[in-house]
Amino acid sequence: MARKSKGRQKVEMVKMNNESNLQVTFSKHRARLFKKASELSTLCGAEIAIIVFSPGQKVFSFGHPCVHTVLERFVCGNPPQAASGTMKLIEAHRNTSVRELTRMTMKHNYYL
Repeated sequence: MARKSKGRQKVEMVKMNNESNLQVTFSKHRARLFKKASELSTLCGAEIAIIVFSPGQKVFSFGHPCVHTVLERFVCGNPPQAASGTMKLIEAHRNTSVRELTRMTMKHNYYL
């Protein structure tokens, strides 16, 4: 049986001419970019700041803990202040995991 379509095709990376399509594509990609940044921050405890100007010159930003804090740290080279609640939770989870792995290793006499 012959295929009816060619399947998923690679899209050439050139600027779109249709303004309506351009805006829709920008909005979808911006949402995905911010979602990935949020996931990276949540999973790894990374501090992130993203600033994007749309084709219509509107500004959009995402930051964790906030854009201003991350940019200030970048520009001034200041170390982070007191650990945020998220960072405290991540550190507690890491410590618990290490203790649990150590306990399991000792229990089963696993040695590296």
